[in-house]
Amino acid sequence: MARTCLSLILAAGEGTRMRSSLPKVLHEVANIPMLSHVMRVCSEAKSDKIAVVIGKGGEMVIDVVEKENPNASSHIQTERLGTAHAVLAAREAIEQGCDDILVLFGDTPLLTPLTLTNMREVLSNGAAIVVVGFYAKDPTGYGRLLEEGDKLVAIREHAEATQEERAIDFCNGGIMGLSGENALALLDAVDDNNAKGEYYLTDVVEIANSKGLSVKALEAPEAELIGVNTRNGLAEVEMLWQNTARQKLMASGVTMQAPETVFLSADTIIEPDVELEANIVFGPKVVVKSGAKIKAFSHFEGAVIGENADIGPFARLRPGTDLASNTKVGNFVEVKNALVHEGAKINHLTYVGDAEVGAKANIGAGTITCNYDGMNKHKTTIGAGAFIGSNSALVAPVMIGDGAYVASGSVITEDVPSDALGIGRGRQVNKAGMGEEIRERNTALKAGRSEK
Repeated sequence: MARTCLSLILAAGEGTRMRSSLPKVLHEVANIPMLSHVMRVCSEAKSDKIAVVIGKGGEMVIDVVEKENPNASSHIQTERLGTAHAVLAAREAIEQGCDDILVLFGDTPLLTPLTLTNMREVLSNGAAIVVVGFYAKDPTGYGRLLEEGDKLVAIREHAEATQEERAIDFCNGGIMGLSGENALALLDAVDDNNAKGEYYLTDVVEIANSKGLSVKALEAPEAELIGVNTRNGLAEVEMLWQNTARQKLMASGVTMQAPETVFLSADTIIEPDVELEANIVFGPKVVVKSGAKIKAFSHFEGAVIGENADIGPFARLRPGTDLASNTKVGNFVEVKNALVHEGAKINHLTYVGDAEVGAKANIGAGTITCNYDGMNKHKTTIGAGAFIGSNSALVAPVMIGDGAYVASGSVITEDVPSDALGIGRGRQVNKAGMGEEIRERNTALKAGRSEK
């Protein structure tokens, strides 16, 4: 029978050092809350249950928990009396029984499923406790993992460590696994006999040793275990996350001209053979299909970019944009909530919102779909092969038929039938000699101002 697992995430930390009213774990990395990163890792590592311990700002955190995983449970820590106390706030979840219990933190968004899988393997091999550690370049301030052979005997805080112990560079990463069989007995044995009067989770290591149980340490990369406590720390973790994501994309066949200037979201999907120039931002819910070329200084959110599309530079695609294959969206073009069919071109200085653009249609420079009347949004439909002249305003709701033309500078307020020419502008009138009269008048006015 497969082993069962409870991932218990401590998310009760406040945002005080972040200088924020937002609970710390709700600050975002790659456009999703740090807590969501940890919950997703638990799911990827095939946790059977996820329990989240919540403190201040509980309602906001609960909302995120429920949206991320409706089957996860939330547990309130009413007093902040240490990490062991926080774990026992989820006693109800622990009592339901699992073979493996992984105690994680909601502010460590770089954690990977492999580390959780490795923890579970150690527990399955008979350990009562496994503590995840890392080798630090500078261990100052970290708790040290004290081992005798392959046995972890204690976790010593830096302030309490001897000089010999401080020379150890194998440090406590904070994450711990407990066997379900022993978890409650070990947690209940933790007391508050320390300077702060709190219940420390790390005390279970020595308690387990005193009972003759197996306690192991497991190494993981230092970057995975970074916890965020400040805005500087948040920026550091964002940078590390972005670098990892970029490397994965390039390894999968995506070309990046200047990788350090491309910013991704947690759910960004980019297929092989896509080319990315510099300074591109992918907001949430963006899919880029194979062969697309994205030029510099473009920003996307909630958009699908089709195969072999040519986008930018300085393009903005907003939510609801769906570009078919071989489409063109050029410089200083904004598209929102629009379906653009195969081969259509929206080359420059144009806004297309709440619209459908037919295959191989051409939208001239300066075109605007006037979709908002101050109260409601309306749709513009442009047929296949239609040609919209430059500097045109299409006042929705309006339909431009297949193969229709709209004359440059037109304001179109009525449907244009297929293959028709729509003209919505005043007729040009030329007045002979009027240019010279205007010049003379303006010259005289200018001279009069100078004399004053």
